Amino acid sequence: MNESSRIMQVCRLDFWISPVFDALIRGNNQLTLSVLPSQSEDVRTLAGLNQAHAYHVSAAKDELPRSWFVNASLIDQCPNLLCVSSGGAGFDTVDVAACTRAGIAVVNQAGANAFSVAEHTFGLLLAVVKRIVESDNKIRRETGFTREDLMGQEIYGGTIGLVGLGEIGSRTARIAQGFGLDVLAYDPYLSAEEILARGAQSVTLEELLRRSDFLSLHCPLNASTFHLIGTEQFAIMKPGAVFISTARGGIHDETALYQALNKGHLGGAGLDVWECEPPKRSAPLLGCSNVVATFHTAGVTHGGRRNVARSSAQQIMAMLRGERPPHLLNPEVWDFFHERTRKVIGT
Repeated sequence: MNESSRIMQVCRLDFWISPVFDALIRGNNQLTLSVLPSQSEDVRTLAGLNQAHAYHVSAAKDELPRSWFVNASLIDQCPNLLCVSSGGAGFDTVDVAACTRAGIAVVNQAGANAFSVAEHTFGLLLAVVKRIVESDNKIRRETGFTREDLMGQEIYGGTIGLVGLGEIGSRTARIAQGFGLDVLAYDPYLSAEEILARGAQSVTLEELLRRSDFLSLHCPLNASTFHLIGTEQFAIMKPGAVFISTARGGIHDETALYQALNKGHLGGAGLDVWECEPPKRSAPLLGCSNVVATFHTAGVTHGGRRNVARSSAQQIMAMLRGERPPHLLNPEVWDFFHERTRKVIGT
């Protein structure tokens, strides 16, 4: 086989990405990179994906046109596709089961933006309990108020409960210890010993809800976690407790959260994630003065995006070399992936 026949095609859409991704892919003499239009139904994009061996796909489900989600329909039109890289820890835009059936390896970038998200968690927590946004608004728009009108809380000595203790949850636990917080965690996939090693005390979800002054979500969104935190769970929480989520919209029930805040049962909320992103300006939660809202930007930092882009490129290159990547979401596909690689690329 001549060398030119072994060139493999990597595709991504024209969303913003840290330049490190393109530099790494284009710096590999066995790879070529195509940047395709992100507009829905663009024939150039489908033509490019039809030839792709690797597809780096946006993880933002409300930004990516449905046409370019990695599902059975798209897979049927991409006979050469060997691997898919989701551009984040989440992979809402990828049907992993459909990829597995087709022999396509799928990776995410778990942990690549973990420091950024953990930092943002405390940005939201402090903004809520210190009433920073309320204070900023009053200073800019009002007169005749006192500092005591904006009195916040001290978090030292309180208890934070973490739902999920993966890469982000573990970093959040370490930051929490620096603030003098007791750390509880609920994670059904980890042993009590492993949770302790990651800096938290293992408890049931109900105990976590009852004991936490601050509750923070760090679990993935899937069938078992959809509306995991709803009316019943908010009712169990301490009066005046603060709810934080930098995980995924849909893990908490937004209507139930609004009701818990509106009734005065909860003291506030910091929300980076929404079931519809961005939320409509008429969303009831945006009308609450004790809610601090951001637009799924916890991991959208220069450092976080750079780490995600580097991780994505490195995992794509590893898979196309036949090497198992560190964040393979469907390990059961690996033998089938190798079989397809030999057929498609001829090596």
